[in-house]
Parts: sequence; C-alpha cells; structure tokens
Amino acid sequence: MRFILILFTASLLLVSCKEKKDDTDKGKPDINNILGYNMLAKLPGIWNGGVTSSTALGSYPEWIVDFRPVSAAQVAAKNELDSLNNIFMSVFIVLHNNQYKLCFRNGGGFAGYTRVSYLILDSVSESTPYSYYRFSEVVKGKGRAYSEFMFKGDSLILRSYTNKTNSIANAVLHMDWRAKVQDKTTAQAAISNFGFPKKQMVKDFSATFNSLAESIFYNDIGDPYTNANQPYLGKTTVSVSYAGGLTPDPVKETLIMISAQPLINGASVNTANYIFRSRYVLMPGSSSSFVFDQMHPGTYYVYALHDRDGNLNFSSGDYVSTANTSFTLAEKSNANAAAQINFQIP
Repeated sequence: MRFILILFTASLLLVSCKEKKDDTDKGKPDINNILGYNMLAKLPGIWNGGVTSSTALGSYPEWIVDFRPVSAAQVAAKNELDSLNNIFMSVFIVLHNNQYKLCFRNGGGFAGYTRVSYLILDSVSESTPYSYYRFSEVVKGKGRAYSEFMFKGDSLILRSYTNKTNSIANAVLHMDWRAKVQDKTTAQAAISNFGFPKKQMVKDFSATFNSLAESIFYNDIGDPYTNANQPYLGKTTVSVSYAGGLTPDPVKETLIMISAQPLINGASVNTANYIFRSRYVLMPGSSSSFVFDQMHPGTYYVYALHDRDGNLNFSSGDYVSTANTSFTLAEKSNANAAAQINFQIP
C-alpha cells in the first residue's frame, strides 16, 4: 500500500511540474520560427558594386563590403571612406513584438558625427531565385526610414530610404547599391567557428524602443547595442612609411588597401585577386597611420598607394608598396601592420 501511495504522490508531482513548465512557457514564441531567418545565410561574402546616392558623399562606382559572421546569429561588415566617413552594417536575430525576427543595425561616421539606426524586418518574400527583405524603423515605421535587400543569384541590391530627419512627409531614396558577390571562401572560417547560422536570440528588443521617439541614435547616446559591445571584432593599426627618395605630397591622398589574399605577384599586380579586397581607406598624404576598427579576425595583406594624380588607381608617377606584407588579427584583439611605399610607377 505504501508503495502505491509513493507512486501516486510521485505522479502528482510530475504532473504538477509539467503544468508549471507549460504555464511558464505559455505565450513565448517558438525560436524555430524566425521571420527572415534564411537571409542570414545569404549575406556572408565579399560584395562589390556601384553606389547611387543623394548624400553629400555622392555616387561612386565601387563599394566593397566584407560580410562575415560575428556570432552564431549575427553577420556584420565595416567600411571606411576616409577618417570622417564610414559605415557599419549588421543583421542579427532579435525578439520584438513577441516574435523572433531579424534586425538591421546600420550607421557610422558621417562628416564627423555618428548615427546608428535600428530597422526591424517587416516584409519577406522568398522564392527561387529571388528573395526580398524589408526592414523598417522600429517606432515610426517605413515613413521614417527603411531598407530593402534583394538577392538574385550572385547579385545583391540594397536600397535605403529616409525622410531626411523628419523634414519631409515620406521616406525617399537615400542610397542604391548594386553588388555582385566576389568571394565566399573568406567568410568560411567564421561560419565554421560559430556553426553559423543558428536559431539563437542576439538581443531582446521587446521593450527597448517603447518610450523612444525613434530607433535612431546620434553620437552613441542611448544606443542599446553599442559598437563597444559588438562581439568577436578587433582593431588593426596600419602605419605607412616611405623609402628613401620618395616623399609624399601632403595635399594628395594615400590609399591603404587590405586584402584577404596577396595582390603582388613578383613584379606585377595580381588583378585576379582583386576579388579578395576587404577594407580600404583614403587618408591625407600628411598622415602616417590609420586604425581599422570593428575588423573581422583573420589573416590579411596590406598595401599602400600614394595617389599623386588623384584618380584612385595605379597610374604612372604614383608611389606604391610592392611587398605582400601580412598580419593576423585574433578575436577581440589589436594588431599592427606596416606598409612601406618603396616604388614609383614608371
């Protein structure tokens, strides 16, 4: 009889625990049901294409973006134009309005001030071979700002819209980037490291923007996921020097280029490896170093071109570095690299 009572009591406890667990989980969304999840696997890679822009920076024929995972559920890229202008983009899984979905964090430095925008995925269309993803400003919706990602084969179109800091009634085209994937292999180390992508929440944005006027932040004030809190990424300081007989013109610019594969083959440039270019920046000829932050861990090669004719290309009379100078950046660490400009192009 005692044995039967023990079994009966144990059964009641099990039922009670099960009911309690069910009550605890009641109302929670299913992490396996993530709006737009398939987009994460489409982004990793080095992309390159022309930009049409209504911004003060104008349009330019080439913009290189190196997207790689920075966690199991987040992919990111950082790019510089010069010391005052740069952009950081990241896509990751969040919880918002009791649903798991993707968030697009984008921003950076623009003419000396910083901005960060958070846009939440609100529209998805996936078919073969075309996929469409729209991210809208969290508080005011797409009337304030939105971005569209469109994938087809090896092509990506990114369009961003804004109402110009609430100065017009509806958002208008801000930037149109039409890119082709250059390389997918460079991202493989990070993909393997994290088992990317996984169905994991990166940030709980359930109540983050509830009391805010908009999900756009300036000069890091109020940013809920700051640059300093981004995972995995590091910094590299690149210094540039000149061999004897070569003197930089301080009013001309020097291009620092970072590639995932070597660009010099003996006495010539290996143009076939241009697809592996990852980061670049223009700095005044009077400067001797630049810090690349929010940089993906990995092994790279660094080069410098003192652009004496100002055409942003390897031209007669320009000064260049001719060595495949490599460096390796570890997770959440700092690296140093040096490029010596030692040759004048005939």
